[in-house]
Amino acid sequence: GGDFARHYDADVQGESAFFVWANRGKQSVVLDIKNDGDAETFFALVAGADVFVQNISPDAAERMGIGAEQLHVRFPGLIACEISGYGAGGPRSADKAYDLAVQAEAGAFSVTGDETMSKVGFSVADISAGMYAMSGILAALVRRERTGEGAAISVSMLDSLVEWMSAPLYAAVHGKGQAPRTSRRHHAIAPYGTFALASGKVILIAIQNDREWQRMADVVLANAALATDERFATNAARIANVEETENLVSEGFRLLSDEDALARLAEAGIATARVNDLADVWKHEQLRARGRFVEVDTPGGPLELLAEPFGISEWSPGRRRIPALGEHDPAVVEGIIGRGKSSGAN
Repeated sequence: GGDFARHYDADVQGESAFFVWANRGKQSVVLDIKNDGDAETFFALVAGADVFVQNISPDAAERMGIGAEQLHVRFPGLIACEISGYGAGGPRSADKAYDLAVQAEAGAFSVTGDETMSKVGFSVADISAGMYAMSGILAALVRRERTGEGAAISVSMLDSLVEWMSAPLYAAVHGKGQAPRTSRRHHAIAPYGTFALASGKVILIAIQNDREWQRMADVVLANAALATDERFATNAARIANVEETENLVSEGFRLLSDEDALARLAEAGIATARVNDLADVWKHEQLRARGRFVEVDTPGGPLELLAEPFGISEWSPGRRRIPALGEHDPAVVEGIIGRGKSSGAN
């Protein structure tokens, strides 16, 4: 039972990687709100809460009385946030929506991959909706501090991912039409993509402006004339001649040892990245040096996981465990209901 993401796999100490990623530090309470007693408990929990978030379809949420607007009316001080696939209203409001479905609807497939379109390799639609929900909730909490008023917040996965697609969308609609997919090459900046060094090791370089191209030509390729050659002198020219531009870079790397190529790139101040797999990322020296890994308790035992990707001076969110299903039923129900009774419903 519980969140079906618990059961996608059992890769992390017997738990789903998705569930472990998204639920550290949470508390788990099991309620069936179709049951009158559990429904009473549920609304008492909400009465004592600052924020309530749900991702049930708009129609189902309304039927259960837990739509954001319904809860905002019932508990005026509450920040109630609903996340859905397509949002309330409109012809697709009631449709099921999962991450890849929304990627497809939002056009993300159409700009990802090479000749064959591809999905983004992680749950970008889910994450975008969660990020905008968090932004809205934080803004509403600041507003409540000033006014005492709660808020009803509505976020859809489609709205959120299309917002992230704004730059290619605007370029396609108001510019020259949709750019072709360019795989590991930037569609509008060159040279900006992956290249093989002499050993076959693949790196990424990013030339963002003509000054950087001048340094690339002079220091790395040892051919300063390329900086003034009309075929390559400007980014527009390099894009128009992108195959020739990339061939120049590839040939330049072929003539250098890996060590020499990387040293010249560093000397020229060219942004360079290794193309890592996930095992490389787990060992990444920058992440390790910055303390990005912590030990967290799970129902299957302690486990090394990523810490929060932000730092706040003089405060830490702590390292609370991954919850088992229903683990906190007594403590949470009794504690929050007690708070709600002592302070009154919002």
